[in-house]
This record gives sequence, C-alpha cells and structure tokens, in this order.
Amino acid sequence: MSFTSRLSRSPRPYDPDRGADAVAELPGLAQDIHSLIAGAAGCSPYLAGLIKSEADWLPEALETPEQAVDALMAKLPEIALDRLPAHLRQTKRRIALLTALADLGGVWPLEQVTQVLTDFADGAVSACVTRLVAAEVARGKLTGDGDPHDAAGMVVLAMGKMGAHELNYSSDIDLICLFDETRYDPDDYHDVRAALIRVTRRMAAIMSDVKEGGYVFRTDLRLRPDASVTPVCLSMEAAERYYESVGRTWERAAYIKARICAGDQTAGARFLDTLRPFVWRKHLDFVAIQDAHDMRLKIRDHKGLHGNLVLEDHNMKLGRGGIREIEFFTQTRQLIAGGRDPSLRVRGTGNGLDRLAAAGWIPVESAAQLYDHYRHHREVEHRLQMINDAQTHQLPSDAEGFERLAAFMGTDVATLRNDLTTRVEAVHALTEGFFAPDAAAPAPQSDWGADVLARWPSYPALRSARATEIFARLRPEIMTRLAEAAKPDEALSQFDGFLAGLPAGVQLFSLFEANPQLTQLIVDIAATAPALAQYLSRNAGVLDAVIAGEFFAPWPGVVGLREKLAAVLAAQGDYEAQLIAARRWAKEWHFRIGVHHLRGLIDAESSGRQYADLAEAVVSALWPVVAAEFAQKYGPMPGRGVVVLGMGSLGAGRLNAASDLDLIVIYDAEGVDRSDGPRPLETRTYFARLTQALVTALSAPMSQGRLYEVDMRLRPSGKQGPVATSFAAFSNYQRDEAWTWEHLALTRARPVAGSTGLSAEIEAFRRALLSEKAQGPTVLSDVAEMRDRIARSKPSQGEWDAKIGPGRLQDIELFAQTAALRSGAPAHDLKGQLQAGVESGWVDTADAHTVAATAGLLWQVQASARLLTGGVFDPDALGEGGRRMILRETGCDDIDALNTRMVAARVQAAEVIKRLLESVDGERSK
Repeated sequence: MSFTSRLSRSPRPYDPDRGADAVAELPGLAQDIHSLIAGAAGCSPYLAGLIKSEADWLPEALETPEQAVDALMAKLPEIALDRLPAHLRQTKRRIALLTALADLGGVWPLEQVTQVLTDFADGAVSACVTRLVAAEVARGKLTGDGDPHDAAGMVVLAMGKMGAHELNYSSDIDLICLFDETRYDPDDYHDVRAALIRVTRRMAAIMSDVKEGGYVFRTDLRLRPDASVTPVCLSMEAAERYYESVGRTWERAAYIKARICAGDQTAGARFLDTLRPFVWRKHLDFVAIQDAHDMRLKIRDHKGLHGNLVLEDHNMKLGRGGIREIEFFTQTRQLIAGGRDPSLRVRGTGNGLDRLAAAGWIPVESAAQLYDHYRHHREVEHRLQMINDAQTHQLPSDAEGFERLAAFMGTDVATLRNDLTTRVEAVHALTEGFFAPDAAAPAPQSDWGADVLARWPSYPALRSARATEIFARLRPEIMTRLAEAAKPDEALSQFDGFLAGLPAGVQLFSLFEANPQLTQLIVDIAATAPALAQYLSRNAGVLDAVIAGEFFAPWPGVVGLREKLAAVLAAQGDYEAQLIAARRWAKEWHFRIGVHHLRGLIDAESSGRQYADLAEAVVSALWPVVAAEFAQKYGPMPGRGVVVLGMGSLGAGRLNAASDLDLIVIYDAEGVDRSDGPRPLETRTYFARLTQALVTALSAPMSQGRLYEVDMRLRPSGKQGPVATSFAAFSNYQRDEAWTWEHLALTRARPVAGSTGLSAEIEAFRRALLSEKAQGPTVLSDVAEMRDRIARSKPSQGEWDAKIGPGRLQDIELFAQTAALRSGAPAHDLKGQLQAGVESGWVDTADAHTVAATAGLLWQVQASARLLTGGVFDPDALGEGGRRMILRETGCDDIDALNTRMVAARVQAAEVIKRLLESVDGERSK
C-alpha cells in the first residue's frame, strides 16, 4: 500500500508560514501529503529543516517508505570506515524524517516507528564495531577469524528501550560492551582489552559526536557493571563475577530487555545464558516490589517530581502516572514470576503486559488499559521530541507550548489537557497500589501475646532491618487474625513456632505483603496443623505455588503430573539441578494436597489418592533421568531394562502426608554379562548400583530437602537380598521360596516406572502366581499366625491409634490382601481386594461392608492426623482447629462421639477378621 493510501491523520500547522514554506520545497508532492508536510514543519522547526535538506530524496521515499528504509539499511555494511560517520549522520536524518512523517500521518503504528528507529540503531552500532574491530585486527592488536560478525569476541548488548525495540524519537541508546576473554591467551588479556576499549570509545564517538549534519545517537555506556570504576569494555568473566556478587534489582530489571545488537552472537548468547539465574530467580521474588518502589522514590527525589499532578512541566516519562510507571509495573511483575514462568521472559512492554495477563498475574482489562495509555504517552513523548530533536519528556510550561503540542497532536488544547489528565491519573491509580505498601494497620490495643512477641526480634527471620520493617507492617493484621481463631493462644503458639523456624524473612514477608490472602492461610495452618506449619517454616518456597496459577486448578492425575515434572526436569542444566528442581516441584504439590485437605476442598480418600499420584509421578519422571545419568558412566542398561514396582501403600494407590515409599526393582538381562560403556559393569552390579542411584535421587538430603524415604525390605529375601533382582530370580523365588506374607505383599505390587513391555510381563506373572497360590492350604493359618505375631510385637499406641491393633488399618489391610490372595484376584486397592473376597464366596457382602466402612473411618482419622501432627491422633494434644477438622472429616459432632464410633467400628471389624481367618476349611463362616 502507498503512503498516501494509509494516511489517517495530520497535525495542524502551529506556524502556517513555516508549513507553507516546507510545502513549497516539495512542488512535485501529491496533494494528499501537503497538509501532513505543512503540519509537521509548522509545528517542528527541526522537521522543517530536515524537509528542506532532504527535499531531493523525500518524494521517492514517501512512495514506498518500507522499501526506502530497507535501502538505507542495506548500504550500511558497504561504507568504508573513513566515510562511515558522515554516512551514518545522513542516514539518521533520513530515518528521522521518514519515521516522523509516517508517525504523524498514522501510516505506521507506534510499534513500527520504534522498530525502525531501533533497527537503524542496531545497524549503526554493528557497522561501527565491525569496521573498528577489523582495523584493530589489521594492526595486529586483535585476532580475527575472517568472519566480520565475529568481532574478535566483542559483544555489544542493547539495553533499555533499544533492547526492547522501543526507541523513542530522540532517544539515547544504552549499551554494554563486553568481550569473551576465553578466546585469548591469558598473557594477551591486557592488550586485547586495551584494543577493545579503543573500539568502544571510537564507536561511541562516531555515534554521539555532533558535527555538520547532526549526530547519530547519543550513546550511554553507564549501565555496565560498576561503571564508575570499570573500563567501557570489560571481560565477560568480570561482568559475571560482579552480577553474582553485588548485582542489584535494577540491574536484573535492565537485563529483561538485554539483547545482542552487534558482535559475537555465540559468545553473547552464552553470556546472557549464564545470567539467567541472576535475572530470573527460582522463587516468586516479591522483594523486587520494594526495590522498584525505592527506586521510583529516588528518581522522584532526584528530579523533584513529587506532589500532585500539574500538567505544566510534567514529566511524561518519570513523573506521576508516566511511562516509567508502566514499565516498572511490567518489569517488576516479570521479575517476580519470570523465574517460574519462562513465558514472561519477553522484552517489550506490550508483550510483557499481554503475557502477565495471560498467566493471570494482572487482569486482562488492566493490561489493555495500561498499554493503551503507554502508547498514547509515547506518542506525546515523540511529539515533544520532534519539535527540536531534544531528548525531553517535559510537557510545555506555558499556554503557547500547549497550543503548539495540541496542534502537533491534531487536537485542541482543552481536549489535550483533559486527555492527558485522565490518562496520567488512570496510570497512577493502576500502578501505585502495587508499588506503595499501605500504612500498617493500627496494632490491637491489648497485651495479649506480649511475652511471645517479645521473642520475635531475636528470630533469624527478623535479624535484618528490612525484614523487621516489612514485618512491622504485617504484624497488626497477623495478630488480629490470630486473635479471631477458635483458640487464639494455640494459634499464636503455633505461629510462633512457624516464625522461629524460618531461616530468613525478607522474601517471605514481601510475599505476604503483596498477597494478603496468604496471611489468612498461614493463620489457618497455625491454628489447625502444627506439622504443616513446621513443614512451611522449612519449605517456605512452597507458598509460591499458592499464587502461581495451578494451586486451585483441577487435579491433573498421575499422567499430567508426570508430564509437568518431566518438563521441569528437561529445563535444568545438569543432574544435580534436576534433583533440586524435582524436590522443589514435589514439595509444592505435596503442600497443595495438604492445604486442599485442610480446607475441605478434598476429603481423606482423595488426599490419599493424590499423594500416591504425586509419588508415582516423581518416581516415573525421575527414573529416566537417573538412568541416563548412570548410563553416561557405565553404558546403557544391559538387556531388556528395568521395572520399578510400587509396593505397600504406593502399590495400593493410597498414601498419607508422611508416607515413605516401598519399592522393589526387577530387571531382565538374561544372557548379557556386562554393560557396554566407558566403565562397564557386570550386569548384577550394574543394576544394584543403578537401584542405589534411584534411592539416592529420591532420599538424599539436598538444599531443597529430600523427596521420600525409601524402603526396599519387601524385595526377595528382604534386607539380605540384592537391592535389584533379575526377573528370572524373582519368578523362581516367588514360586518356590516366598512365604505367605510375601505373596500377600505381591497383591499390592504395581509397576510405577521402567520398561512398558517388561512391566506387562511382570504383571502377567503376578496374576498367574496369585491364581496359582490362591488355594494354598496354609494361607489362612499363616495369616492368623502372622496377625497374632504382629499383635504381640507391635501393640497399639492407645485408643486413638487408627493403624496398629485388631480391627484397625494394618489389620484390615492384611485381611484385604488375604482376600485377594485367597481369591487369586489382581486388585491392588483395599476396596477392590475386599470385593474380590466377596466374589470368591469367602466374605459375604455385609462383612465386607463392615470392614470397608471401618477402614474408611480410620483412614479419615489417620490421614488427617498425619497431616495435622505427623503422628497418631491425640485430641488432647491437638488444638481446637485440628479437632474441628477431624470432626468435619468424620462427620461426628464431638470427640466423644468419634471415640464411640471408632471403638464400635474396630470391634466389629476385628470380629469379622478373626472369625474368617479361623475358619478351618477356608469356606465362608456361617
């Protein structure tokens, strides 16, 4: 499309005579463009001068502006160094004139205007660096490889608006110049650095010097590390050291927009990759809000920009409701969440707002409003700068200036002032509440808890002045909510325990301040679940998950969880990072299950299934990672591979908050003596060590704790047997040597990781074996004897013990496994195994219902107690909140009613179990 066909607006000439003179300079121009030329020149002395100086070039350029830009850019790599400065200044004039007219006429949207300006800046910097480095190579000061884009290891990073492709009309450019020291001999380091410092200084001079024909870009090199004492071009190693040790939040924000604009692309990409952990923190980083707020206040103090809005001399960039507010708002939220969500790692302000809205961090309508205001602010900024090519952001100081700006915007003064006021105040309203913390609520007028509060300043979390300052704003609200708990003293005591266990406070307290709903969650946990509160004090990072998107989404199931964890693991750089990431991820999902159960969003049965799904997903996603790491040293797995069987509660698909994992490992490498790798191992040794590697991956304590305790005593021969068993040995053992209790354990065996084909064979063997052993003559007597032995060796821990003792969970699970074994049924879960007993005729429906109902009640108590305290349910030791949760879960009115119901249920279950196990001929008792 032609330029004229796209014209949609035009400024009014503030100085009609100057506008008419400009039109006279272009007699052959189409009539449709006359008003645009008159308005541009009539409002801007600078544009009037450009129109006059470029009158021969402009008409043809206006016919196809995009092609005109392409032609200008294409010439840059062809110009010799001695002619380059003058050529760049001429190109800048033409780019400035064409973008101004396309902007003023509505031919190009803001995004295209800033893109063209940025592309030219990129091309100019690249042309300078390429030729200056080549000159140093020719002098023997640098080593080149013949590739002009190699730049002898030098890299130029575009920062700020240039990095985001958002240069304004009269912008300076922020650059950081680095070099890859690893490509040079250490003895040559100082000579190389000196040569590249010369390149950088000459490049900046070519770009910045004002000579005949103007200048190219004002160039600012002060964003480099410790700019007051470091050279203008420094080594990547020195920069990395700086950012790792003393890098600040504003520098992290600056690197959101960092982009390689010239030089060695490979080295530059490697450098930016090393900075990723510095810029994007692994936890939600709400400390950045306070840092950004402090930075805003410093800028306002320095520029004298405090106070209410007055349009005269208002700074559209740094002032109230200005461009910087929108940029800070966007970048700060990107810093907060970008470590967890790579989709937020974008440079542009518009893209950033869109991604934040898509991820649920800001309302969609707020993102749209902010970007609309941002685009308008930028257009006003461009008009201010076009007047005299000045790097200004100040609105006019007098009526004459507003008349000129209104004419340039194609409107009248009253409309302009009203629009500016409305937009600036709207931006302020949308952003200020995010940055500026509210004043602390007045503290309750009470001495309640004074002895506890007196201890808090000595806790590790409150040792820093910053943590103390933030917590002082939070404390009144926390104390108010604790006082509203059913048992305030209990809640305060448990919150005190949580606070005492925190190793640090700034990050977590900032999280609370930015997300007040978390305060109520912490109070709920403190008032209800001391074990969960202790867990939180050791793993406070799990609170990120509450506000990071999926915390209240539907449960994804084991397949969905496995896919999510596999994606997390794939994004890590090495094996140790994968294990740490797995721990962090699993703890968040573990915490989610606990909170959902605590708040009644799921019941005990659902929580048991979800804990089992999580464990299976962890084992199945980690297994290939462990196997691949092991194979690097010892070669791929010999034979047909491995299957990891989940046993016990994992096999049955029901875990509680404190469960460990019962696993056994079976491999099939028949006929293969050893692995084929850098350090080959005998087959048996290979799989034994691989199994140990899996156990270590799951249970080794690391910076994020451990995943699970692992118990492998259910393997053939228990502690005495090898940790990994061949399929042939496993099959022979189960057929010929295994005891009844081992066959009972096999009823709950279920593949959770490893070879699909081998898993199917093992499951087929398990089913065949159970069918074969179903009518064993000693099954019932063996189980009865085992039950008596358990009763003698493991007495219950009191009347509230839901697990150990006649008619309780362990007894019922043993009975259900007996029903499955005796009927040869493949069912893994308790209800399925009891149903198998019914179908085989050994258990009648009423007895099965009695036992299942008792198991359901006791599981409600057991699962809740493990979540709340980590141990046996003790109503006297448990707080009021915990007692209320268990009563809600079980549907009982009070603790006495629960006790009565539990006693009656387990007596009935014990009677059924004893009666059926003591039947002489194995037939159902009459």
